[in-house]
Amino acid sequence: MQRATFLNTLSGRFLLLTTAVVLLAEVMIFVPSVARFRVDYLELRLERAQIASLSLLASDDVISEDLERELLENAGVFNVVLRRDEMRQLVLSSPIPGAISASYDLREAQGFTLIRDALVDLVIPENRIIRVIGEPVREGGSQIEVTMETGPMRKEMLAYGLRILGMSAVISVLTAILLFFAVRRLLVVPIRRVVTHMTSYAEAPEDARRVIEPTARIAELREAEDALQSLQTQLTGALRQKERLAQLGGAVAKISHDLRNILTTAQIFADRMEASEDPAVKRAAPKLVGSISRAVNLCESTLTFGRAEEPPPRLARFMLAGLVTEVLEGERPSAEAGQIEFVTDVPPNLAIRADAEQLHRVLLNLVRNARQAIEATKRAGTVEVGAGEDDGQWWIRVGDTGPGLPERARQHLFQPFQGGIRKGGTGLGLAISAELVRGHGGRLELLRSDEEGSEFIIRLPKSVNQSEAAA
Repeated sequence: MQRATFLNTLSGRFLLLTTAVVLLAEVMIFVPSVARFRVDYLELRLERAQIASLSLLASDDVISEDLERELLENAGVFNVVLRRDEMRQLVLSSPIPGAISASYDLREAQGFTLIRDALVDLVIPENRIIRVIGEPVREGGSQIEVTMETGPMRKEMLAYGLRILGMSAVISVLTAILLFFAVRRLLVVPIRRVVTHMTSYAEAPEDARRVIEPTARIAELREAEDALQSLQTQLTGALRQKERLAQLGGAVAKISHDLRNILTTAQIFADRMEASEDPAVKRAAPKLVGSISRAVNLCESTLTFGRAEEPPPRLARFMLAGLVTEVLEGERPSAEAGQIEFVTDVPPNLAIRADAEQLHRVLLNLVRNARQAIEATKRAGTVEVGAGEDDGQWWIRVGDTGPGLPERARQHLFQPFQGGIRKGGTGLGLAISAELVRGHGGRLELLRSDEEGSEFIIRLPKSVNQSEAAA
């Protein structure tokens, strides 16, 4: 993984964001400030022009041309027009170097208009001639007009704007730096601490010493640390439990392997005992053979489940009716005579695409469980297998008229060693069956289980993703 640049970090992004926001705020302050500076500049020219006109009025309208020119230069205007007593009078005047390009009335100008005019004066570099209209100070008349050039005003506006921008830049940088260190201390450092704990925990998740201890004072970060601590604690416990179960599974597999060999030998001798003429031996032999057979089956189921190496299904198309008949014929000899009826409701022309061997194991396990559930009631019953297709899938139902499943068995139905249906059962059969069906991309479900019996259904998709089936 490449090392992240500063701008890709939370600190860098926040620094850029802070600088941009502060600059935007300063720009929003800068524009009205320049507009206000322009208004003050123009009002100052009007005030100076009024003072200059008062000099002429005080001398009975008689002043020299040199004095008039000096007064206009000091005021920064070309001429002054004063309206008094409803009369408009040109008080001071001098040659205007060009045509008047614009007129501005400061008496009724709104804020947006003043900002627009200020930006126009800043953008246009030419030295234009403008007329400015305003109100005389101290009721020196009803209106005063001056004609002036924009060059000197634009120069002073630019100088003022540069001072504002420089001050804004300094404020922006200082504010961004202060916020940068504040956020780094309050957010970035705690987040980095959490990331460091996560990295350290990932290296050895079974080590409980690496579980984070919440210390953040910020509420949101504290909640994140609490959630991370809970997650790490649960994961560490689960890993330890899985490690112990793996060790236990290895030991059980070894014991089951040796025990199966011992029981196989015992089964051979038990078979020979059935040929004995002794009545007592004849009565005990079948029970002994049955017990040993169940023990051998348990060892084989444990070994099969413990290997967890079920091969991916080899999909091929075949007639389902023949497979169901084979399964039921295999169970009929084990059923008590006259007690259990096997019913088939499978269309003879129904062809499915699946692994015949694995599906045989699944159906055999379901049918056998149904038969044993009915036999446990000591009453007659029925085991029914039906099949069909709809909505892009095949379905196979296996039902019985047994006593139904107990509550605990329904809660842990497909969990090994917990979902045993009959007394002495381990639940491995249903767990393995569900795994085999999942390997086909389908699912094994319990449709119902009550006093009238139980019913399981196998759902197999007609189009199977080979990579999912292999998984």
